[in-house]
Amino acid sequence: MTMSLLDIMRSASVIPVIAIDDPAHAVPLARALVAGGICVLEVTLRTPHGLGAIRAMAEVPGAILGVGTLTQPDEFAAARDAGAVFGVSPGLTPALIEASRKSGLALLPGVMTPSEVMAAREAGFRQLKLFPAVPAGGVGMLNAIGGPLPDVTFCPTGGISIDTAPKFLACKNVACVGGSWLTPKDAINAGDWAHITELAKAASALRVR
Repeated sequence: MTMSLLDIMRSASVIPVIAIDDPAHAVPLARALVAGGICVLEVTLRTPHGLGAIRAMAEVPGAILGVGTLTQPDEFAAARDAGAVFGVSPGLTPALIEASRKSGLALLPGVMTPSEVMAAREAGFRQLKLFPAVPAGGVGMLNAIGGPLPDVTFCPTGGISIDTAPKFLACKNVACVGGSWLTPKDAINAGDWAHITELAKAASALRVR
């Protein structure tokens, strides 16, 4: 059964934002996160290994792969073919909207202002990423937007930590948060997968109210 983007978000609580510098780390990292209860994984295209990592990690049982940092229309089909089931972009443009529709890859676009939220909503998007969340106003912004636009659900990302995540998850219009604290580079480079599993367990214990 295919999950909707909203279902994916609601099942996540925290979506780790992952940048793969070494392809050999992809599969053990995914296994460590899934073992800790974090199954929705956003692999960014910020490094040359993004698509290859998605292809490898998509084979890990239980993993639900998303592709992050989508900024070019031709990246959508490539990410879908690699095994991603949703995409995340830092913003939203007409070209990205068209690429999402043509590829069939569900898109979670980034917004920062009320006007951007309204423009994305007019384009048919009801699930959005508040990015960068903390500079955009954080919890205060989310609560303020929730009044006039109650039918929009957010995944705030950018500047969120394990300590501040519960405040964001307590917002009525937040389904999950994104964060990079689950995948510290020193632990990845050291192959300390047990530590990453512990971080994942702590994150998976966070729940939307």
